[in-house]
Amino acid sequence: MLTWSFILIATVLSAAAGTVALGQRRWQRETSARRATMRAACLPASVATYDRREIEALPPPVKRYFEVALQDGQAMVTSVRFAQQGQFRQDEKKDTWQPFRATQLATMYPPGFDWDARIRMAPGVDVWVRDTYALGAGSLRASVGGLVTVADLHDTVASARGELMRYLAEAAWYPTALLPSQGVRWTPVDERSARATLADGPLSQTLLFRFNGDGLVDSVRSDARGGLVDGKMVTMPWECSMSGYTRRNGMMVPDCGEAAWMQPAGRKSYFRGTLTSLAFDFAP
Repeated sequence: MLTWSFILIATVLSAAAGTVALGQRRWQRETSARRATMRAACLPASVATYDRREIEALPPPVKRYFEVALQDGQAMVTSVRFAQQGQFRQDEKKDTWQPFRATQLATMYPPGFDWDARIRMAPGVDVWVRDTYALGAGSLRASVGGLVTVADLHDTVASARGELMRYLAEAAWYPTALLPSQGVRWTPVDERSARATLADGPLSQTLLFRFNGDGLVDSVRSDARGGLVDGKMVTMPWECSMSGYTRRNGMMVPDCGEAAWMQPAGRKSYFRGTLTSLAFDFAP
């Protein structure tokens, strides 16, 4: 009987492990297919290199930013791949943070990104999250172990607008994408901030960029971004902050980022991430 009990336990564990492995392979195939589709849709850069003459008429803080962040003749970024790790807070009412690790592909022509993360919710239990903006559509999917879907938002104007907003907010990691020649329109606010507007087909987003004393992007803010609160989509002010700048491939880019909802009760951070690797593709 003892031998048969061991066989039964081993069979159940083996079946469970096989199911998990199947879910992981399926998720990874979907990620690979989505990123291959994004790359296949990429168009050649309209301008191959940065010419500092294009920033002469920009608002002063934006002009200072490009003078610090880029060097004349910098090749335009066409795509970027990075890995990151950090902490994620699911419940804003609790000061409980879960560790995560993620990879991301971002493309510039047309604008898009695919973020694939593993958030450790409990020992041995990961929630897999895919956050995407591709070909004008936005989506967010979360699944326990790649098997049980717990969130699936897609194919709505609200999701597309929110994901295009994220793409623009994260452009400090691919700074040539913020140039006027790349489709971004800048309007002045004050000596330390300006608004950036990016259009992708019928969609358009405008964000407030604030710059620090070194001239680099300190934070990016929207007065109205949709987010899930208690299972419902609500609109709130939102902010993404950057820090730890280093020069990579001739460009100043941040190593760390934090995202937060600006609620009446105060600033509620929910994401803190640090780059572990970063690789660019450039216009030839």
